[in-house]
Amino acid sequence: MVKLLTAIIDFFYFPFFKKIMPLKTFRYAACGGGNLVLDLILYFIVFNFVINQENLDLGFIVLSPHIASLFIVFPITFLTGFALNKYITFEESNLKGKIQIVRYFIVSMGAIIISYLLMKLFVDLIGLPAFPSRILTTIISVVYSYILQNKFTFTVK
Repeated sequence: MVKLLTAIIDFFYFPFFKKIMPLKTFRYAACGGGNLVLDLILYFIVFNFVINQENLDLGFIVLSPHIASLFIVFPITFLTGFALNKYITFEESNLKGKIQIVRYFIVSMGAIIISYLLMKLFVDLIGLPAFPSRILTTIISVVYSYILQNKFTFTVK
């Protein structure tokens, strides 16, 4: 399965992309983009059909539907994102998987915090519209994640 996915991704690594980014960066973008699409599809399904756009009462706390959907989807896309990065983007890493997943989690939590803070900055303090702010925040978060995944999570000993 890994070889098939890698072959499909590499098939689309056209000369245009070769001029502007290394293969590893292209694979990271493809894996991240695929995982983002999975996240959006799962979120839509959970929000509309599992949670049914209603609050989720856990007994000790009540979660709004959009937050409950985030919490339900996150473990799935966290694991798929980790697997795609481990086996396709950063396959040359020789660190143990349990070290990688802990580091991946740390970087993911950092990306979430960065995204939250930047959205608060851009929308609430500066007054930019939400959607362009989300695009800018995503770009910054992706750059942060790629650098840390490359230099920290999946670094080669």
